[in-house]
Formats: sequence, C-alpha cells, structure tokens
Amino acid sequence: MSAEQYLEQKCQALQQQYDLLIEKQSRLRCDFAIAADTLIRFQLEKQIEQTEAELNELVQQLDDLEQALSSRKVYRALLKLGYREQTRAFRRFIETHSVAAFLIYGSLYYGQRWLLNRLLVQNVPNIITGKVVRIELSRIARRSDSAALWRELAARVGLERQSSISEIAERVYQWWRTQNVLLILYDVDCLSETFLHELIRDFWLVLATKVNATNPQGSQFKLLMFLVDYDGCVGSWDIPFVEKLDPNWKPDNPVKLPEIDQFSDNELTNWLEYAADELPTKLIDRLDETVQTILKNSDNGIPEPALGEICHLSGCNWYDEEEKWLRL
Repeated sequence: MSAEQYLEQKCQALQQQYDLLIEKQSRLRCDFAIAADTLIRFQLEKQIEQTEAELNELVQQLDDLEQALSSRKVYRALLKLGYREQTRAFRRFIETHSVAAFLIYGSLYYGQRWLLNRLLVQNVPNIITGKVVRIELSRIARRSDSAALWRELAARVGLERQSSISEIAERVYQWWRTQNVLLILYDVDCLSETFLHELIRDFWLVLATKVNATNPQGSQFKLLMFLVDYDGCVGSWDIPFVEKLDPNWKPDNPVKLPEIDQFSDNELTNWLEYAADELPTKLIDRLDETVQTILKNSDNGIPEPALGEICHLSGCNWYDEEEKWLRL
C-alpha cells in the first residue's frame, strides 16, 4: 500500500466517524430539547459538549490529512518537472551497470539535492534501504587538506579514523557483497581540483576495480557514488569524467550528468498542462499568469525558488515539505 492510499483510507475512516458523531449530536440535541428533568438535561448537555469536542478534533485530523494528501499530489507532480536530460543520462547508465559514480552539478539553488533524491526514488528506490554514507564536505574539507575527508569517511564506514584508503575501500566492497551501497559526497566544489582527482584515483578507482573483478553485473546489489557540486565549477575541471555511454565505458570513470539549467516558460507551461490532475485548478485556469508568477518569483526559473513558488501557489510550504520529501 502506498503512502497516498494509506492516507486516503484513513481519511475515509475518519469521515465515517465524523458522520456518526454528527448523527449522535443531532439526537442528543433533540433529546435535550424535549427533556424536562433537570438532571437528565445536565447529563445531555455534558454529552453534547463532549461530542462537539470530539467533532472538533476529527475536523482537525481531517484537515491535516487533506493537507497531507494535497502535498503528496504536489510532490508527485513536481517529480515530473524539468531535469529531463539528467534523468535520461542517469537511466542509460543505471539500466546497464550496477556500479557507477555520478557528478551532479549546477549553480547555487539549482536543486542538486532535489535531483539526487528524485533520480534514486524514481529509478533505484531500494538503494536507500541499504548502506548509505553521506558526507558534507563544506563542514570538514579544506582544499589543501585531504586527511580530514579520509578520517571522516573511515569513521562513517565503522573503521578507526586513521585507517588507510585501501582499508576504507575494502570495507565498502565487503558491504556491497551483501547489500546495496550508496555514497554521497556533498559540496565537492569545496575541494581542490587536485584533491578531487586524488579521491577518484585513490578511492573510487580502487573500489570500482575490486567490484569489477567480482562480476558486478551478476550481482543483485548496486554500488553508486554521487559527487554533488553546488557551485557549478567541477564540470569544467580536468577530471576523467564521461558524458555518454559507450560499449567501452567502465565504472572507473565517473559520469558527468548534464549541467542543471533554469526552468523555461515553455517547460513550465507544458508541465502545468501535463500535471493538471495533480495540481489545484486555479493554477491551470490561469495558466499563463501562473507561469509568469513562477518565473517572477524565482529569478526567471531558478529551480529551487521555482519549486518553492509552485508549492506556495498550491497551498503548501516547500521548506516544511522539503525534509519529508528529501530522504537524502
């Protein structure tokens, strides 16, 4: 059962309780109107008050559920907006290879984290339930000090902080033999070009080589690594990225997904028409006005402000929903 189906069933059950309480309240009021005994009237009055309190609580629960259902529809619609080139490229590699590293890059506020979650939720949702290692490089990394990253990565995989890079790779490899493994390095733009090159050469290449020697295509488990750049600079670095899948590609070389761009007015218009059933009618009835409002309040289509504006127009708050929608 999906989360949405669960919410709908719960909403139906609460609605049935509400209808029964309304009927009970009506009968109590009728009994109160014709009762002559003071004690009976007092007892009926208290029962009416209790019923009204239960009704108010149910109304609040129903409102919360309806808001949750509305937010789920908006979320489902947003999963269809933009990022088509990145999604197609990711699917080409992931459908033929179980081991790969990917660069997600673009300017600040272009929705890198949203895209990461979207790619995984829509294409490899099971990987989120395996071993997940997340490191925010902006917190620990200095461009000239690689030791901080290796200490952090060692600790994240359950090793002593002074463990060697080969030991870290071995631990991740052993994980992969029994389960899905997901490695996410946020803020790779905080590293130097030289350091990122060393990370790929000394860690990912070693790990991918060990996995390839074990016939990864015969394994039921996936090993994926994501390098997330919030500055848009890493794509131009002299790193051995590949952009297109060809028969000679090996997972040793990370894949550079297309750079994230702004949402265009045509893209937003087509999306609103396509996702009409998931969105409030008012957004579709004034389609051109809706598109211009989104563009105006997102610096001409910058993804994250655009997503926030769409949520606002749909009656939900992007910042409240973000932590529910983004599991990684």
